[in-house]
Amino acid sequence: MTEVTEYVASLPEPERAVVARLLDRVPALVPDAEQGTSYGMAAYRHRGRPLVAVAVGPRECTAYPFSSDVTAAVLATLDGFDATKGGIRFTVDRPLPGEAFDALVTGRRAEIDAALDRRRG
Repeated sequence: MTEVTEYVASLPEPERAVVARLLDRVPALVPDAEQGTSYGMAAYRHRGRPLVAVAVGPRECTAYPFSSDVTAAVLATLDGFDATKGGIRFTVDRPLPGEAFDALVTGRRAEIDAALDRRRG
């Protein structure tokens, strides 16, 4: 097993099912994403950079795309969700919609690609 897989397996139900439903989407969205850690959290990484993590706290879960710009852009499309500067909060009773999670992942992937491609050019 790897970091994300181990983290999800360690969660109690029903959090495990909610977090797994989101994180299972990542390989389809970013086929070269690798499991690892970022900022002390189990996370997917893209091209060596943090892509996305989902952390479970005592009262809520938070999806972190490691980008305040991506967080703000996706949050603007949602009603009734709270956020930190770097992530969107949700609960088991009110999970983050799959489309919003996909937008976090693809937005962050585009941000990483643009930054790394600029360096090459």
